[in-house]
Amino acid sequence: MPLQSNIEEIAGNFALFDDWEERYRYLIDLGRELPAMDSALKTEENFVQGCTSRVWMQAEIGEDGVFHFVADSDAHIVRGLIALLVIAYDGKKVAEISGIDIEGIFREIGLDQHLSPNRRSGFFAMVGRIKALAAS
Repeated sequence: MPLQSNIEEIAGNFALFDDWEERYRYLIDLGRELPAMDSALKTEENFVQGCTSRVWMQAEIGEDGVFHFVADSDAHIVRGLIALLVIAYDGKKVAEISGIDIEGIFREIGLDQHLSPNRRSGFFAMVGRIKALAAS
């Protein structure tokens, strides 16, 4: 099943769950929908610094200025966070990347209150990596 492409729909889905255990399960399910990342791309160059879990991210910008990336992690919840980032950023024009209010989305979903500080830092390390890749 492909990832849903609308971050507002995802935020709405999070709101449907009564407790955070169900929301974590949903986040993990989103991570399971991520396409597999080729193990050849899991290099030191693609390794994301600042994450407690192991995370790799590789991106390309098409001639049309559209940003695409693939990422993977060894942790289920982090794969779910990657899925949120794919939904928010992948397939967008490079010029749109800086205008995406990922912090607002993070708060709307409630992740700011329910993720550990380490996971929160890792999430924003991934966001920083995306913005750096888009700018290069």
